[in-house]
Amino acid sequence: MRTTIVWALVAVLAGAGMAVQSRVNGELGLALEHGMLAALISFGIGLAVLGVIALCSPALRRGLARLVAAIRTGEMPWWYATTGLIGAFFVAAQGLAAGITGVALFTVGVVAGQTISSLAVDRMGLGGLARKPVTAPRVAGALLALCAVVLAVGGQGGTPSWLLVLPFVAGLLQSLQQAMGGVVQRTSGSALAQATSNFLLGTAALALVVLVQTIAGMHAQPLPTNPVLYVGGALGVAFIATASIAVHHLGVLTLGLATICGQVVASVLLDLLLPVHGAGVTLPAIGAAALTIVAVAVSALRRPRRPRA
Repeated sequence: MRTTIVWALVAVLAGAGMAVQSRVNGELGLALEHGMLAALISFGIGLAVLGVIALCSPALRRGLARLVAAIRTGEMPWWYATTGLIGAFFVAAQGLAAGITGVALFTVGVVAGQTISSLAVDRMGLGGLARKPVTAPRVAGALLALCAVVLAVGGQGGTPSWLLVLPFVAGLLQSLQQAMGGVVQRTSGSALAQATSNFLLGTAALALVVLVQTIAGMHAQPLPTNPVLYVGGALGVAFIATASIAVHHLGVLTLGLATICGQVVASVLLDLLLPVHGAGVTLPAIGAAALTIVAVAVSALRRPRRPRA
């Protein structure tokens, strides 16, 4: 019980870190006027951090060797190692949308998608996790999450609706990433090996996209000098490594609930205390955030077990 509580608290802090990452990457995207380049920089820094760790950590190198061997022998299907593509999409969404919508509304979109997708992931028992039935409370929670997105979109006025659709789709993929990442972590025996796999593939994918954009004539502004705008990659490493371990202790649903609480609370505080570019907290945003918390709380309700006769 104590271990579960500790991991739940860690997951809450990890969720708060995701909100901070969204703000940082969104601000970097605005400064560069190039959201995809901001995502590439974030992923590239994360990969560099992991590269330095790999040089100093024989355990990480052994984990990577086990992961490669497992893919070669078929012990683990290769597609479990493609979580980096999901991570790249998520960070790209941060760079493109979070700086415009504000972190609170961005998080509402992510959380709504994550709440809905967790139904399918838990129902299928993806990644060897225990299967969970689709219950009325979980369906109700998913519907409330959708209502939160509608409320958020309705309160945005002239903001293009696709800026909230983007984090919603990224959220839909989050539960899948967590379940698949758990498999990679278990196979490699190293959370950092899982994170390295994620950042390596994600960096390559984002680099290809930025290259195509550059060839097409899209250019960015000079790199900003504020060092805070470059911590997103390190925060991403911490979150992915933490989630890949915590999912085994908490399961996808509880992990999602804990990270969601951290995300929503931190995102509202960020937009309230440090508003930028006119993207402060509005009443619809607060309402959507509150409804999101209600949604995840409802989805966690369980029917009481009947006593055996």
